[in-house]
Amino acid sequence: MIQLKNNQSFQSAFSALKKLSKNETVKRKLSFRFESEFLNYQPFLKDFSSQHYEIFDEISHQLDLQGSIVDLFEGEVVNKTENRPALHHQYRINQKSKEFNFKKITQPYIQKIKKDGFKNIITFGIGGSYEGPKLLHEFTKNESSKLNYYFISGPDKDEFNSILKPLSGQKNFYIFSSKSLSTDETLACLKWLGRKRNSMNSIVITSNSKKAISMGFHENCIIPFPESIGGRYSIWSPISLSTGLENNFSSFLNGGSLADKMMLGNLKEDKQYQKFIKILAFSDLWFSNFKNKKNRVILSYNWKLRSLANYIQQLEMESLGKQANPRSVFKETGQSIFGGFGSTAQHSYFQLLHQGTARFCTDIVYSTSKISPLSSAQAKGQASLLSSNFKGPTTLLEKTNSNSPVNLFHLNKLSLAGLGFLIATWEHRVFITACMLEINPFDQYGVSAGKLIAKKFLS
Repeated sequence: MIQLKNNQSFQSAFSALKKLSKNETVKRKLSFRFESEFLNYQPFLKDFSSQHYEIFDEISHQLDLQGSIVDLFEGEVVNKTENRPALHHQYRINQKSKEFNFKKITQPYIQKIKKDGFKNIITFGIGGSYEGPKLLHEFTKNESSKLNYYFISGPDKDEFNSILKPLSGQKNFYIFSSKSLSTDETLACLKWLGRKRNSMNSIVITSNSKKAISMGFHENCIIPFPESIGGRYSIWSPISLSTGLENNFSSFLNGGSLADKMMLGNLKEDKQYQKFIKILAFSDLWFSNFKNKKNRVILSYNWKLRSLANYIQQLEMESLGKQANPRSVFKETGQSIFGGFGSTAQHSYFQLLHQGTARFCTDIVYSTSKISPLSSAQAKGQASLLSSNFKGPTTLLEKTNSNSPVNLFHLNKLSLAGLGFLIATWEHRVFITACMLEINPFDQYGVSAGKLIAKKFLS
């Protein structure tokens, strides 16, 4: 556990934050923009100033935040409850190692799929084993591809039949993703598939190789999955094999690796990146703990990123949705995340955002497109309106009352490397927030409890 080095200065900093929360006059306006090869960031964080940042930063020093970051990347036991390191970043940083070399691990299976002329790739998995590969596929989908891709989560047989019945008699390849091979949804799919699955047309990605063999999987059809990687952090691993079939997956890893290096680095530009991540984490804590803004909407204004909100929802809520540490001064441990494709959302729940009484924060992700200029215009327009930064004329009926804190993320280009940089950045945001809260972002006992209860109703 993190131990405070100077409890007096820590308490003094927190008292200053409480005082600021009651003070409507915000001093030293936050003036900050981050620009990198892949991502530009602009905050519209009314009620969060440079003064707030400085106080939070003092608290982070007392908590030895930098030490926690180093521990994570050096493979120390940061998942205290399960007594494990969290090694998902090794796929990005240590790509040539035997255990974390995505290309070397997946290449035999990729070659087999291409050589044997499979037509359909069906991936079975739930949680991170579903959201990650699905997001990557939607981002990289090639309309001229000869392969068809399908993703099945598995709790309902109607989902299973609706996808697989039309594919009956075709050359299908099945990918089963289950860390423990005890995931009920994936096991149900295995049962329903029955004899259609064999050693020539299926593989399993798991950390429980013994159980896989006992279930009839040949040892050559088992891709080992490290125990030290949680499902919501598995997008970097062979779980995303389907994306590697037709794409240079290393570019995705390289984008994430760059974010890691900047998180650890000491160069001037790295300091800017670190400050950018801290602003994200600190402002999240400020608005949820002191301003009663316990909800955050995530809007992506690119069709290729339409599932980004779903992916981040799991990443954040499963990582930060924990009981407050009794030792921590922060008692609100995570915001409720919702969102989706921005252009669609504007015609579904934006009325609530603009003129309702709900209190929330906003993350907007977009890229400039000559093909679809409307999307980027909508992104910038909503950022302006939601943050009360719009100065144009309005009628009484058009008047908004949102005043939502807005983080605006501009992707310089829609590339796998850029997506890798964005997702690794979001992981860093979650980790720093968890360190400030003094909670473990790598376990998920609440999820496990729900599964155990469900089993009782099945018996």
